[in-house]
Amino acid sequence: MSSRKMLIKTFAGAVHGVDAQTITIEVNTGGAVGAASDKPSHFIVGLADSAIREGQLRIDAAVKNAGFKLERLKTIINLAPADIRKEGSAFDLPITIGMLAGAGLIPADNVGDFFIMGELSLDGSLRPIKGALPIAIQAKKEKFRGFILPKINAREAAIVSGLDVYGVETLNEAIAVLQGDGAIAPTKVDARDEFASNLNNYEVDFSEVRGQENIKRALELAAAGGHNVILIGPPGAGKTMLARRLPTILPPLSLQEALETTKIHSVAGALPADSALVTTRPFRAPHHTISDVALVGGGSDPMPGEISIAHNGVLFLDELPEFKRTALEVMRQPMEERKVTISRAKISVEYPASFMLIASMNPCPCGYYNHPEKDCVCGPGVVKRYVSKISGPLLDRIDLHVEVTPVSYDELSSREKTKINSTEIRERVLRAREIQATRFKHLKDVYCNAQMPSRMVREVCQIDNAGTTLLKTAMERLQLSARAYDRILKVARTAADLAGSADIRIEDLAEAIHYRSLDREGWAG
Repeated sequence: MSSRKMLIKTFAGAVHGVDAQTITIEVNTGGAVGAASDKPSHFIVGLADSAIREGQLRIDAAVKNAGFKLERLKTIINLAPADIRKEGSAFDLPITIGMLAGAGLIPADNVGDFFIMGELSLDGSLRPIKGALPIAIQAKKEKFRGFILPKINAREAAIVSGLDVYGVETLNEAIAVLQGDGAIAPTKVDARDEFASNLNNYEVDFSEVRGQENIKRALELAAAGGHNVILIGPPGAGKTMLARRLPTILPPLSLQEALETTKIHSVAGALPADSALVTTRPFRAPHHTISDVALVGGGSDPMPGEISIAHNGVLFLDELPEFKRTALEVMRQPMEERKVTISRAKISVEYPASFMLIASMNPCPCGYYNHPEKDCVCGPGVVKRYVSKISGPLLDRIDLHVEVTPVSYDELSSREKTKINSTEIRERVLRAREIQATRFKHLKDVYCNAQMPSRMVREVCQIDNAGTTLLKTAMERLQLSARAYDRILKVARTAADLAGSADIRIEDLAEAIHYRSLDREGWAG
């Protein structure tokens, strides 16, 4: 019986938040256990979760089906640092490589030069992993020679320049890369070419929307200033159709924003197969039955929620009053701070959450309150109770309250081509954003009017005497909060930017006040 003793180290990565940490996998192969012994031969230490511990059964089957025969040797596998919890099945491959090298079945010369990640199937094939991009960034930072991972994740990791990324489909292919047989070439992706070739590649356009010119104007205003919007209207008025086209008029992602967004999607497992980079602004539309954790993020192993996956894009909440109140209320702080912090007893994780919120709702349970043709059948007080499902503090954080009316038959059946398309609107939005970029160039993390801190509002959003009188009257009649006051000034500033005006005009202020529908006295009966 063999008495071989060998210590092998392989390296992998564990994701915490949107960053990765190097994990050293130490495999110590010692004396024989004995074929007839009932004692286990493998021991995993280092705060491994059940998915890692169960991996031993996958590893045994995968090794056998790959044509190797492991002796029954006492093997201790340590995942270091030992005081950090390791989760997920992606450690199967580095553990297997360490065990094979420790048993002398494959050369051990190069195993320490690579990051190795992948979940093994019983037949020895590899399944995809989460967080390939942040792990690749960590591998380059630690100056590793390369990164071996499942082929389906290779393009995502290959965005990182200066690191050889090998996409493999089986355990045997991973071993072949380590032995340097040259059969599998590194995956190459030019991040800038990938970014440029798919930029603004949207499947929808505002030219497809008949009528609703006033709603298009409101969404243009929202896109120009980064303002949150709620669309209020009856069923079938086009609220969802309009919302889905909002990303098409937002400024294109910068390369830095694309990389930041891709990291979050990678960690959340939301990146499409074989994708390298997120090149269009995300649009997330969770169902109203979503849980608090799924919306904001969290869990025993904290993961990003929908608000973080929508980072640098749009979060669409359809039928807003139907969402659980607790889920909506927990969004309030992330909307202000543009990040969410998830704290646990032993870990605190921060995810970015800078998104535009666009919500929609029916004006009442039956959907036809204030409808120009159909009668509302809701009883007295029902409309007010329905709208009150959305708390005042949350409504205060929504800058534009837009009433959507049904499109007439003549507009729907018209064969005339719609004059306004997304490209034209986006050009106007970009001009307004350029003005704001100049305005906020000395401020960190402020890029548009909606992000303007309160201390700057009085300085940037100055109004004349007529404007002051108009705003005072509106505040008193609508009983608006101090936050709503700031929102009106910010929206008015955006309207002036779209018009190329250095000053906020009376018509800009009137338009901003008009978009506070839900604050109007008596709106809900």
